[in-house]
Amino acid sequence: MNAVEIISKKRDGGELSADEIRFIISGVTNGAVPDYQAAAWLMTVFLRGMSRRETLDLTIAMRDSGATVDLSDLANGPALDKHSTGGVGDKTSLVVVPILAAAGVPILKMSGRGLGFSGGTIDKLEAIPGFRTNLSVNAARDIVVGVGAVMIAQSSQLAPADKILYSLRDVTATIESIPLIASSIMSKKLAAGGQRILLDVKCGKGAFMKTRERAELLAQELVAIGNGAGVPTVAVLSAMDEPIGYAVGNALEVREAIAAMQPRTIQSRAEMRSRGEESAMEDQGSISPGLPVSPSPGVPSTLFLDLCIQLAAYGLVSVGKAASLDEACAIAAGLVDSGAALRKFVELVAAQGGPDNADTILASLPKAALTIDVNARAEGYIVSVDAEAIGKLAVEMGAGRFKKSDGIDHAVGIILRCKTGAPVRQDTVLATLHLRDMDVPHGSRLADRLRAAYLITDLPHAVPESLVLGVVR
Repeated sequence: MNAVEIISKKRDGGELSADEIRFIISGVTNGAVPDYQAAAWLMTVFLRGMSRRETLDLTIAMRDSGATVDLSDLANGPALDKHSTGGVGDKTSLVVVPILAAAGVPILKMSGRGLGFSGGTIDKLEAIPGFRTNLSVNAARDIVVGVGAVMIAQSSQLAPADKILYSLRDVTATIESIPLIASSIMSKKLAAGGQRILLDVKCGKGAFMKTRERAELLAQELVAIGNGAGVPTVAVLSAMDEPIGYAVGNALEVREAIAAMQPRTIQSRAEMRSRGEESAMEDQGSISPGLPVSPSPGVPSTLFLDLCIQLAAYGLVSVGKAASLDEACAIAAGLVDSGAALRKFVELVAAQGGPDNADTILASLPKAALTIDVNARAEGYIVSVDAEAIGKLAVEMGAGRFKKSDGIDHAVGIILRCKTGAPVRQDTVLATLHLRDMDVPHGSRLADRLRAAYLITDLPHAVPESLVLGVVR
């Protein structure tokens, strides 16, 4: 068996055996298969595809290329892992993980840093001074035992073949292959030891998968891998045409996540929905993060929080903490309304080196040098807010990376004050830019970029009732 024979077999449309796939992955990991052969193999997979069996074998081989974590002995199990395919303003893990942990579900959550217009959970957490994300697997496991959850950066010990192959995919135009995407995601999830896997597959302008069809194909592949590996897996499809919530940028998104977890009554939440505004964010007393309230009744307040509650609910059902989705949603909402989710978030932050109360977390978050309000220049109704355009603007402002080696500024970003469905006048503030000193002279150009992300027409536009599009099991 040699790499050239395996490459030529896949090039000619053949189906690789498990042994052939293991040979390639083992060689990639130990250096016996050089980069140029690995790159050629990746291109054959991109062009010829893989059967579902091949994709599962590839995932298992990548999982077994390094260490694996055993969480089977944790109390309150089974342990759950959660993954999002990423998007603009996607701070859902900062809310979903504490909800699940507060419900007694153990979670060892490994996350990535942002690249391109898609933000990373680790960057958001590292906006909190003192928060440690580079923990050993054993240290992370200890926090799960003590707190119930931990959120750490991806470990080089787990699925090292994926790191090598991902860097090659990035420079060989093979990123978009669904078998390669699915095996990359699931090899790390399986290595991390979750006994149930919850996936949030984004779909739309601000997602990697732009169409519903592609998102469903990816979700089906991911679920098939998880189930095929003996780990029950569920994938939720969610909309990513406009940024999630109002905040885009690391410290700003932490503020919004904390605001979403503020204790509130069921009645007040219903009132928020009926008013269609984020007014509860202004009524949070001493720890109000001062996040925006839409100036019109066109934007429901609960889209972001409802997404988090629904994701948590699917997780609760998957581990047997609830018999139905309705029951699970009620449990998740109750943990937010009572303040239990926020208390668990604070406990997690403190265990990982950050402040030990919500007021201090908020006070410690970095703030941008200057803010600029961007007004609309047309009157009408907002039809759409282009998530990818907003994400790329945030990267240019320093909130994200063009390449992995770039640094980021945790303080900068964008607060959207109007979203899809809102009526606007020419003096309506669409958004507020939080800028670095160096970008202040470019404020006018950045404001124009922001305006270009908004589509405003004369006709009213319907507001989505939920960001959840469907589920794949």
